[in-house]
Parts: sequence; structure tokens; C-alpha cells
Amino acid sequence: MKKFSVSSKQWRSFAKLFGLFCLCFILVISCGRRPNANVNGNVPAGNNSDTANATLRDRLSVGTTLKPRTLDPADAYELAASNVLYSLGDRLYTYKLGTDELVPELATALPKVSADGLTYVIPLRQGVVFHDGTPFNAEAMVFSLERFMKNGGKPSNLLSDVVASVKASGPYEVTIKLKNPFAAFPSVLAFAGMCPVSPKAYQIGEGKFTPTKFVGTGPYKLVEFTPTSIRLEVFDKYWGTKPANNGIDFQVLTSSANLYNTFRTGTVDIAYQTFDPVQISSLQQNAKSGGWQVLEAKGNVISYMVLNTQQKPLDRVEVRQAIASLINRKLITERVLKNQGEPAFSMIPNTFNVSLPVYQQMYGDGNIAKAKELLTKAGFSQENPLKLEIWHPIGSSVRQQVASLLREYAIQELDGMVQIQPQGVESATFFANIRKGIYQSALVDWYPDFSDADNYIQPFLSCAKGSPTTGCQQGSSQSQGSFYYSDRMNQLIKQQRSEQNPEKRKQIFAEIQKLMAQDVPLIPLWQSKDFAFAKQGLQGVKLDPIQQLPFWEIKK
Repeated sequence: MKKFSVSSKQWRSFAKLFGLFCLCFILVISCGRRPNANVNGNVPAGNNSDTANATLRDRLSVGTTLKPRTLDPADAYELAASNVLYSLGDRLYTYKLGTDELVPELATALPKVSADGLTYVIPLRQGVVFHDGTPFNAEAMVFSLERFMKNGGKPSNLLSDVVASVKASGPYEVTIKLKNPFAAFPSVLAFAGMCPVSPKAYQIGEGKFTPTKFVGTGPYKLVEFTPTSIRLEVFDKYWGTKPANNGIDFQVLTSSANLYNTFRTGTVDIAYQTFDPVQISSLQQNAKSGGWQVLEAKGNVISYMVLNTQQKPLDRVEVRQAIASLINRKLITERVLKNQGEPAFSMIPNTFNVSLPVYQQMYGDGNIAKAKELLTKAGFSQENPLKLEIWHPIGSSVRQQVASLLREYAIQELDGMVQIQPQGVESATFFANIRKGIYQSALVDWYPDFSDADNYIQPFLSCAKGSPTTGCQQGSSQSQGSFYYSDRMNQLIKQQRSEQNPEKRKQIFAEIQKLMAQDVPLIPLWQSKDFAFAKQGLQGVKLDPIQQLPFWEIKK
């Protein structure tokens, strides 16, 4: 075998190449080490590059289909905006998480209320600044409340209908006088849009809104607002406990299908609002194998049927009672909602301690025998059936399915005594026509403005002008489409609004609910359940019936 031999010249060439290789190797290793690392590979505190990376890693990405129309609190009235405003702004009062217990936030105590229930004196927190550095004080709070009323935004009547005046009675004290006693007023002050805004960043005046910016006092500040994304960063001068994360990136998706796929592929940390029932079931069933958390909680949204008490034959109470008897809520929640809601037997959700299942007590659930008895009493039969149109917005697949289910249920169970005719219409037309009295009945859902039982009663049953003969000609029940008028109901609503004693107020709500079930201008159908889905590693993720997802509590 021939031996391999190398000349001295070849050795010198090899040595040069080897030396160059070693030099390159050392450079590669050096470049691979994190900048400013010491000999042990540890990065000293304060390294900018690694800190930036950690900040990015600790940000939350949230997928949703809810697209805020505006983030100006004086004009924001939709759920999409309130989800963001709860993180951006503080209010005078908020709720202890997981409860309906009202606690001070920018106030330092619950209001002092005068004996006549008209004057509220509220002490304010000191040492708070807005996102632009402007100090928060009584004058800033007065500016914000007056702007809420005077700019004429969608929620302005929440204050303008009840508040007579607002003034700074001290550097850190606000005095509010009401037009009429209103026991739920502190809860109104906890509405998401009731947060103070910097007087330097906003103006008072009809229609003077700034939809794409927000300058408040909350734990996060707004740094980007586009049709597809909203970016929040931690406010480093926040007066309270700092958020458990380094910011939030909301990704606004075009459909529930996109939200579903985006979450399943791990593109977002959290998916919240809105999914359809089939998608929720799928995410629940695959949570273990997919590696995500399922959050479920009772919601405070009520879905109901409104009955036009001035349209024949629904002007007869026994006909409305017959419809209340035939409604089968168990069937609706199982077939349509996939058990992602629960039967509602009062317009007041059972998350409130004043709620009573009055419709169940009076009519049962799917009580066909009672329905037939009442229909017969009203003169209906197989030969002379009750013809009932049920209107719904075509954009709501759930309400469309409910109307169809009720039609089939009536065919199967009522021997031709009732003919239900589902009618779909575009959403804007649907809501415009309800108040005009065009529809016999309609399927609607109610998202509360503030967390008090009054908000499920007064907006539906009160009437400012009308009579038992003409029905409601002007007022809440007219605008909601029932045209219901009752002197006794008006008296009871006024009493509960004036009563400061919780137990006495509870008794008044009991009488209100019984009278509503007896007169049947509305039929509660189901109460929502809220669902959210989060990656397994997230800590502190919880659903709150009032503040939705408290993002500031979540840690990666």
C-alpha cells in the first residue's frame, strides 16, 4: 500500500488553513453568545436587547371578532368598546372581581347620599395622573362627566336623564345632584364609559369625539388603534397595582371561523367573543389534546321575546299567557344553544339576588296543556288557529334557529292551534321597526348598561305617556316594541328607584317581576353563558360577569 506523504510547502499551506478555520470558529462562538454576556454566559441586568425581547414575550395577544366603532368613552356604547375601556380607564367605582359588590376606584369611599336621595358627595383619590401627565382632580372629573352628557354620544342619556348638576365641591370632591332619586346611580358611575379623560386631550361640545385615541388614568395606555388591531402598553405612572403582563395586542378578526382557526393554530394567546355554539363545543371537547384552558361563567345577557300588546290578538292577555306557556326553554338551550346558555324565567338574570323564576312558577316550561287551555279560552282552535309572526334579524343565526324551532314545536305539540311564521329582516330595519309597532313579536337580546336589576326593568316596562287603552305612546316600553302600559308598574319602578334600603328594594322587585309575568309584555327565554379560551401556560385568566376578561390580572 502506498503511504500518503506531505511536503513542507503543503504543511505550511495546511497550517494556514487550519489557523483560519480556528479563527472563524472562535468568531462564530463569540457571535452566538448573547450581547454583553459574561464568561458564564449570564446577561447583566439592564441589557436593552434582552429586556425588549422579554417585554414582547410577556405581552398578551387576544383574538376577537368584536370591532370597536370608537374608543371615545362619551360615545362608546357597544360591547366591543367596553372590553377595551375596562383596561384603559378607571371609574369612580368598580366591582370586586367575581362579584356584584361595588367598591371605590378613583373615589376613596362610597357616596354620601342626602336624605332625599338627590345629592351624592364623592371624595376622590389624590396622586393620580392621566396618560398625558395631566393631574387628575375634581375639576377633571367634572369635565369628563359634563362632556359625557353634553357631547350627545350614544350612552349620554345614562347621565343626562338623571343628573341635574355636577360640580367640584373641593379640590378632590365632587357633588352630583339628581333630577329624581335613583338608588342604582353608583352602579351607573361604574359603567365602562364613565371613566375620566384628560381635559387637555378632549373637548366639550355636540359631536366633538375622538374615536381613535384614549387618554385616561387606567393601567394601560393606547398606542395603536386600527380596524384590525388595538395595541395597549403598560402605563408606568399608574397609581394602582401594575398589570401582571407587559401589554395587550388585540387582533380583530373578520369572522368566528377565523377566530376559531387563529386560536387553534396558536397565533393568539386568548380567544374571546364571538364563537358560534358548534365552535365552542369543539374547543371544549379538544381542550385537553389541544393544550388550552376553557373558561366558562354565567353571563348577564338576557335573550327574550317581545310581544306587541297593542296588536291583535296579542292585545288579549290570555293569548300572551298562552305563548308564555308553550315556550320550551329546555328544548331551546339543548337544540340551539348546545347547553351554552341556561333557561331564563325572569328578565332579571339569576346572578342578581332579587331575581325570581316567576315565569316558571306561573307557566312552567313547555306547558302544552296550559297553552291549549288558554288558547281555547281566547277562542282559538284547529279551525281558527292563532297566527303568530316571530321576527328576527337575519344576521343572528341563533335567533333564526330559535324561531324555526318554535314553529316546528308548535306543529308537533299544538294540533294546529298555533301557526308560527318566522320572519327575518336586515338588522338595522329590524330595530327601527320594533319601536314603530310593526311586528307582532320579535326575538331580541339585551346587553346591560350597568350592573343593577333596574337596568333589566325600567328600560322595558316604564312608560312616560300612555294609558291602559292606548298603550305606551312615549317611553321605554314603546321604544322596546311591547307598548306596555301599567299605572301600577310605573309606580313600582319609581319606588324601587327611590328606595335606598336593599331589602325593601328587593321586595319591590319581587312584585315587579310577578306583575310582569302576569301581564306578559315580554317572555324571557335564556340567560347567556360566557366562554373564553386561553393557552395552557397563562396564569390568572378568569371570566367576570361584569368586567368580562380582566386582562390586567393575566400573566404569561
